Amino acid sequence: MFTIGDFARHGRVSVRMLRHYDAIGLLRPAHVDLASNYRFYEAGQLARLNRIIALKDLGFTLQQVQSILDEQVSPGELRGMLRLRQAELAAAMAADAMRLAQVEARLQTIESEGRMPSDDVVVKRIPAVRVAELTGTATTDGAEGIGPVIGPLYEELCRRLAAAGVAPAGPGIAYYEVSPDGKDTVIVHAGMTIAMEPRGGLDFAIVDLPEIKSAATFVHRGSMDKVMPSVQALARWIDANGYRSTGYARELYLECPDDPDQWVTELQEPITPV
Repeated sequence: MFTIGDFARHGRVSVRMLRHYDAIGLLRPAHVDLASNYRFYEAGQLARLNRIIALKDLGFTLQQVQSILDEQVSPGELRGMLRLRQAELAAAMAADAMRLAQVEARLQTIESEGRMPSDDVVVKRIPAVRVAELTGTATTDGAEGIGPVIGPLYEELCRRLAAAGVAPAGPGIAYYEVSPDGKDTVIVHAGMTIAMEPRGGLDFAIVDLPEIKSAATFVHRGSMDKVMPSVQALARWIDANGYRSTGYARELYLECPDDPDQWVTELQEPITPV
């Protein structure tokens, strides 16, 4: 089972939103500890969460969403509703491209439920690595929040590395942290593997990322705007195999050609046995 924070992270929603869904009876936790009042969720509940977010993006109120879900709308009907909304958005406003991408990502997640190749998950040790990095803050940990932040960070990092005469010694590595201010924001770390010793006068940070003794890893192929099915496939595997997540997954960018749909990224999620 997942804590409310871990479930929110894997579903790419806020803890505040999950608490609201619980309060109105739209998505109840699978278990509530009577002593601590902590909420716990099961991986199978990601399916209902995906449908809630998808229907919200179609413009339904939460009351309407609950009525639709209680009537057991089929994946085919939901797909048709999403496709119709896609067409309306595309015709109405080209500027809403990011929202369209998120509707598509949720749609792909719903369609891929139970069909992702869990045999491709590998548990392994991730060695320590030194990176040069820049950081920024995203309003959410979904693609709509991280995408506009991490792209410019990498562009600026590459510019600064070149100006300092530092050549990358390996692939890019991104990792994330919950903002210490208690808000639903995420600290984004955009890093490049390097093999240099720290020195003064640099306009980027040099950080030694510690090893991850045990990580569940999964190779995502395609744009990071469409990473949701891979993230949730990894979450289901972790839950089904007697582990729990201990933090955000690192993203190791193995191949990054000009076409984002051809990217190859390894998700490295730290785990511990339950």
